[in-house]
Amino acid sequence: QVQLAESGGGLVQAGGSLRLSCAASGRTFSNYGMGWFRQAPGKEREFVANINWSGSTLYADSVKGRFTISRDNAKDTVALQMNSLKPEDTAVYYCAVARPGWLSTTMRTYDYWGQGTQVTVSS
Repeated sequence: QVQLAESGGGLVQAGGSLRLSCAASGRTFSNYGMGWFRQAPGKEREFVANINWSGSTLYADSVKGRFTISRDNAKDTVALQMNSLKPEDTAVYYCAVARPGWLSTTMRTYDYWGQGTQVTVSS
């Protein structure tokens, strides 16, 4: 059974940093794209960043230059380093595994999802 487990969320002041991690179990995803999405209260889930199997990355404009996505294929983990956090970054953050051969900003192209981890940025 495939499982994705996020960790690293918490409460931080504006301008601070957090590092989210996502560990996959049940199978290996070293050849699959992986992504991070987030959902703020009352809003739709939105794309944050993704990374393909070889390490190429894509970021939402709202986080570009502040967030960095990375992966460790040997450990089947993906991380999201978040710097210069803003109150508008407050959301539940989800990691996801892309459908084979796909890597996009669209939720429906991701097959597996974690349960999410809360990030709260205070002003």
